[in-house]
Amino acid sequence: MIKSGIDQQALADMFSTATARQGEALRAAVSDATLKALQGREMTLKNIQGVLKSVTQAASAGAAGHAAPAADVEALLAKTVAGMDAALLQAVQAQHKALDQFVAQGIDAGQKPFKEALANLEKMESVFFTAVGKAAEGAAQPLQGPWDQVLEKIKLKGSDSGASATASVAQILAGAQAASRDGRAAGKRAADDLMKGYATLVSGVLIGMSQALQQAAPVAAKPARKG
Repeated sequence: MIKSGIDQQALADMFSTATARQGEALRAAVSDATLKALQGREMTLKNIQGVLKSVTQAASAGAAGHAAPAADVEALLAKTVAGMDAALLQAVQAQHKALDQFVAQGIDAGQKPFKEALANLEKMESVFFTAVGKAAEGAAQPLQGPWDQVLEKIKLKGSDSGASATASVAQILAGAQAASRDGRAAGKRAADDLMKGYATLVSGVLIGMSQALQQAAPVAAKPARKG
């Protein structure tokens, strides 16, 4: 089933057959699926929540049919959460790049659209934990314990995407203040016009970041011909 851009059945099938040793492969698959789903829609909190919910539900469906011990299931759920966090980290970086572009064009940090974008960026970790937590509540009863353990641990530790979002907001505000001191400030109407396509722009930036990473990936050396 395709939901919020996620092939839930494919993820559930992968989870249901994964072993503890395949946790890293599962994490990478979840990260890739989450990232592609985020790229396929405007970067709004509602859309992000929908993607996270779909991934969590797929993991729960796969875990429900898993014959592995509870400890192994918990480890795989942790890898699932780590995969979503890795994708969200790139989403945070894309928002940072997009907002930096607006700062360069003179948007005042006090303008309402800009403040709302920063506020949403700050909420990324809260959205992450809430979306996954609510979706996990609908899992089969035997999975409640493993899900609770995984969520408790990541909340205690903090997410990479959340830490990046906090740092990004501070850096963006510093840049906006510097721009204001330099006399580069766009008016309210200009700010509104610039921010209208923000959610779409972020998705485009995210796609561009992914393409750049793929192009930068080392190409495996071809084996020498035997002569």
